[in-house]
Amino acid sequence: MSFGFFGIQFGFALQNGNASRILGIFGADVEHLSWFWLAAPLTGMIVQPIIGYYSDRTWTRLGRRRPYFLAGALAASIAMLFMPNADVLVHALPTLYAAAGILMIMDASFNVAMEPFRALVADLLPSDQRTLGFSIQTCLIGIGAVIGSFLPSILSSFLGFDEALPKGEVPFYLSLSFYIGGAVFLSAILWTVFTTRESPYQHHDAAEGQGHGLRQIADDFAAMPRTMRQLGLVQFFSWFALFSMWVFSTPAIATHVYGLAASDTSSVAYQRAGNWVSSLFGIYNGVSAVYALLLPYLAFKLGRRTTHAVSLTAGGLGLISIYFIHDPAWLVISMVGVGIAWASILAMPYAILGGALPAHKMGLYMGIFNFFITLPQIVNGIIGGPVVKYLYGSQAIYALVTAGVFMLLGAVSARFIDDSEDRAKR
Repeated sequence: MSFGFFGIQFGFALQNGNASRILGIFGADVEHLSWFWLAAPLTGMIVQPIIGYYSDRTWTRLGRRRPYFLAGALAASIAMLFMPNADVLVHALPTLYAAAGILMIMDASFNVAMEPFRALVADLLPSDQRTLGFSIQTCLIGIGAVIGSFLPSILSSFLGFDEALPKGEVPFYLSLSFYIGGAVFLSAILWTVFTTRESPYQHHDAAEGQGHGLRQIADDFAAMPRTMRQLGLVQFFSWFALFSMWVFSTPAIATHVYGLAASDTSSVAYQRAGNWVSSLFGIYNGVSAVYALLLPYLAFKLGRRTTHAVSLTAGGLGLISIYFIHDPAWLVISMVGVGIAWASILAMPYAILGGALPAHKMGLYMGIFNFFITLPQIVNGIIGGPVVKYLYGSQAIYALVTAGVFMLLGAVSARFIDDSEDRAKR
């Protein structure tokens, strides 16, 4: 059921670890990176509730959820082919803006594929198996992300990068990584599409007459359960932090740890820094894959909200610790904390949320819940660049420290979640 997430995260890891690097190669300044990432969450905020709404109400030969994540996979795979080759569109747009547009399509497509998967798990698993189900899903996410994150470094060791590249040129091994990522993404989704069966639940038919389109989405947004609102605050802090990490890790580590100039995007040292950042993202995803298997046990012993709070604390401390590190090898320790938080972010909010939602609106509310993922990224995307430029003096490392503080705020907020279903089981 969740194998498609292996492919989604394979591609997602390549994007997160290398999109800022590619935008920098094409000429983006560090203070503008967050703006180029901004279009993706904006698109996701609009698309996700609509996808969730209609996936609750449509039935095809492939079921309710599978047509949507199949369409998202096709679009994302095509975007991955074009991302390192944005210069082929130079006659239509400047290369940098073409790359930013492709990033928007790619990220939005990832989200179109991702959210119906979460609804599928909630659809098909009973309440007492959801924590385990989302943990298994997170484990597969971690495995896919580890391979995707390390792929550029693996290919570079085989293909080599001994010379500085001409300005504006993406290394071939990095382009090849995206080609492989697109193929793996689509193949994994197709595996789930053809091996998983959905059942036309009775509550599917009951959902038909309850309102139409955007009005129904707005009404259900206003009437969201209390637990979902509380989780929304935790998600805001968590995803604000993650967005900063994904956008600013490459320039922060290249300048603060490797000692490079902010304008250096073509030297061999910069390519090494970029490869190491991508590998670090693989390390935190590897940690998350292992830690995800412990989550059901920890949730049973500590409760789901305490487990989530402890995990976010580890992530916040991991991000803040990057400031104090000047040897690239020690960054592995920082990524252990981030990996613990990442595993919990991918599993615990959905395990808590699944028991608080009406079954016949699972897809809609999972789509609405994406609002609390996209909003903090939009806020960060708008203010992150100016803050780095004017408040932090173009020193991206302070964006990572701020991300750590926000992760700690998310940990505090998680302690106040009303998880009545978990209390009843305990």
